[in-house]
Amino acid sequence: MRAFGRHLRVFRLKYWASWLPNSLFTALNKDLKLIFVSNFIGAFGDGLYAYIWPLYIRELGADPSEVGVVFSVLFFVAALTPLPGGILADKYDRKKLMILGWLLWIPIPLVFSAAEHWTHMLPGAALYGIMLSGPATSAYIATVAHKKKMTQTFTLISAAWWLGYIFSPAIGGYLSSTVGMKWVFNLSFFFFVLATVLLLFISSQFTLSDSRREASGIPNRRRKILLWSAFFAAVFFVTILFRPYVPQFFQDVLFFDKFQIGILGSVTFLGSAILSVALGKLGDKWGKANAVFVSLILCFLALSFLVSLSNFFLLSFASFMIGASYPLWSLMGAVISSIAPSPSRGRWISVAQTMSLLAAFFAPYLGGLLYDSSPDKPFLIAIVATSILSVLALTKPLKDKN
Repeated sequence: MRAFGRHLRVFRLKYWASWLPNSLFTALNKDLKLIFVSNFIGAFGDGLYAYIWPLYIRELGADPSEVGVVFSVLFFVAALTPLPGGILADKYDRKKLMILGWLLWIPIPLVFSAAEHWTHMLPGAALYGIMLSGPATSAYIATVAHKKKMTQTFTLISAAWWLGYIFSPAIGGYLSSTVGMKWVFNLSFFFFVLATVLLLFISSQFTLSDSRREASGIPNRRRKILLWSAFFAAVFFVTILFRPYVPQFFQDVLFFDKFQIGILGSVTFLGSAILSVALGKLGDKWGKANAVFVSLILCFLALSFLVSLSNFFLLSFASFMIGASYPLWSLMGAVISSIAPSPSRGRWISVAQTMSLLAAFFAPYLGGLLYDSSPDKPFLIAIVATSILSVLALTKPLKDKN
């Protein structure tokens, strides 16, 4: 019976890991495919409320700057967790850290569901910000990824999130308008549990010590990592400056209802999924800096359209391009992982993530103040900033091969 049980479990794993189309997912092994499926399911649950979450915070009595406070709490906690997560990722089983990350997320929808005032959201926002498993996940992916497909592997795993978000914002927007947000949060809880369970079936992974590789070119690698980390910190400051205020802009300025806003959110994540795959292939073929450049240019164009258009269908096109801002996180993982020495990869990744999240911590509140002053201000500033950052991505210090 035990042997039969083992064969049954193997069959189930092969089923879950092989249903994905091979033509697109040849870069992923069995474990990465399971992570892909777990991310997809978890993202579907998260996407039911994530895009319209700022609107719900407003419904609980918050003004735009107070919405920014909630997001700042999220990013403050997020900034504190990658460094210890990176140290743990280089010492212990990365699989267990990834499971722990989901276990900490499971209560979040229940906390949000119980909130009666916007301040009651703060404990859930703090849990939402825990990024303890982030370095472990990035290091896990980098360790098993084919070196010539590093960028594609990172962006494919990232695309699982955006695929999960494609339909869920529209569904969440519809459900919130018909049965209420509390039901949406409870449904999200179910998907979070399912995403966690799937990770139980991936292989364990521990860091492999290699002192020769660790010592090779460390000063140059350190400078390169810190330079890229500072660059991505600026990138994420800009993207978080405007992203929480896109759905509010649609509601306050363009007078779209929640269902329409949810549809635009779904279009945004459709863009993220498609553009993640495209940017990954571009990064492996033409260089990661070029992939970052294209992502930022698409953000620049999208924001330019956002502040100058009012037609719902034309804004769907702009929303699709706003999706280019989301793969930047996975591009950062690919860039840093390709430079960092293998034995300390988790810690190097955590440095970049911490710098980016610290920068992002200040952005939502500032964005809220700018939005209070004039709803288009966060977007106008982001238009200028993304144009400058896109040029910087092509400068020699960043564009050198890594």
